[in-house]
Amino acid sequence: MKVKETIFKKFADTVINQKQLRNITVSQLDKYMFNEMIAKYDGKDDPDTQLARYQLFSAILHSVKRNLNKGYISTNVVKKLKDVLVGDTLLVSGDYRIRKDVHIKYKEKYGEYPPNFITLSPTQRCNLQCTGCYAASNHNTTPTLPYNVVDKIVWEARNIMGIKFIVVSGGEPLIYKSEGKTLLDLFEKYNDIFFLVYTNGTLINSTVAKRMAELKNVLPAISVEGYEKETDERRGAGVYKKILQAIDRLKTVGVPFAISVTATSKNVNTLLTEEFYNYYFDELGATFMWQFQFMPIGKGKNTFDLVVSPKERVELYKIWEKIVKEKKYPFADFWNNAILSNGCIAYGNDSGYLYIDWNGNIMPCVFVPYYVDNIYDLYKKNKTLADATNSDLMKRGRKWKNEYNNRNKLMPCSIRDHYKNFRENILTENSKPENKQAAEALKDENYFQTMVKYDEELTILTENININK
Repeated sequence: MKVKETIFKKFADTVINQKQLRNITVSQLDKYMFNEMIAKYDGKDDPDTQLARYQLFSAILHSVKRNLNKGYISTNVVKKLKDVLVGDTLLVSGDYRIRKDVHIKYKEKYGEYPPNFITLSPTQRCNLQCTGCYAASNHNTTPTLPYNVVDKIVWEARNIMGIKFIVVSGGEPLIYKSEGKTLLDLFEKYNDIFFLVYTNGTLINSTVAKRMAELKNVLPAISVEGYEKETDERRGAGVYKKILQAIDRLKTVGVPFAISVTATSKNVNTLLTEEFYNYYFDELGATFMWQFQFMPIGKGKNTFDLVVSPKERVELYKIWEKIVKEKKYPFADFWNNAILSNGCIAYGNDSGYLYIDWNGNIMPCVFVPYYVDNIYDLYKKNKTLADATNSDLMKRGRKWKNEYNNRNKLMPCSIRDHYKNFRENILTENSKPENKQAAEALKDENYFQTMVKYDEELTILTENININK
């Protein structure tokens, strides 16, 4: 074990195990991270990226401290999180891979390093019907990956790609059941992988919360739209009260939780207030927050009704910068925080991921609804998930990312922020749409022009912003 990793883990053990020394140790560990990531900066990554990573990791550290002190999270769960995720590699570069020998072997075979993680949506089924859901989920929708296929995907991610961090989305993941197995059974089998699960929270009863506490390798990210009014308007009457009940159950058994919120034209003003973050982090005890922006896919004017404007998007970046630096609340904005990952994380690049949906379609990203390969087809040909990274669609996306990498970091998304280029230089002739809405978008000239206009306006607003200055 490297000396730096040994020191870091010694600090972390003290934070977890010795309450009387926790506050002073957190201060010392924060200084150590600053020294390793900033003061001893080696030029490997962009200096702005290093600073942003330090600020986020510092906020995570203080968030864990707050919730440990309040008794909201179990020391056993934090120990597991540390053992699975925390190490010198993650501390310095945000790398989630489990073994260097695995990803070196991968590069020898495929010519590039593997993705850092995967996102998997094993079912499209959901017990809610949220307005504008990117997954177009409903309770009667049946596409679901068999358990044996899900198990094989996770095995390949761990043993071929060396991944130890997997995001699970949907549909509603906690509704998943196949071959007598739930996803909690999968998490138990792969107890050396940490799973981040996006959930609407309504199915987290006392039994589920207790099982998560026993497993210690799953962190639920509960979706809200703001407060009760905004959440119930989009997700259904009474949903927010069920979310609060789920949060209480998780805190009772010591399972840390994240909040996931989608910024829309209807809730953006709420998300631009400090009170929103104070409420979820200080009052409710969230350990982390993910913020997404509504992604327009489909046909017609209504597709864009929920989209935040370019100006509002810039304001969301500014509130992120303030909240993480000054309040020490850790949250990441999927589009505005590309500085953390050095740009786009799609297309299976080595600082990012790829996405597998409930039909087995393998896409560059949750928000790029086009694919070339399907996991069932690959398995019929005795290929693996890794082979999907070699399609022209994936290669073109990575090529664009590498060429664009050091430009405007507030416009990192290949499809949302550079739609014209996506259509002309990334999307291939053999790429297939994931669903009807994605197919309609390709044929709708108004959609094309609206996306291009959005990107042009955003470029003007962001090109002269100095990140972290």
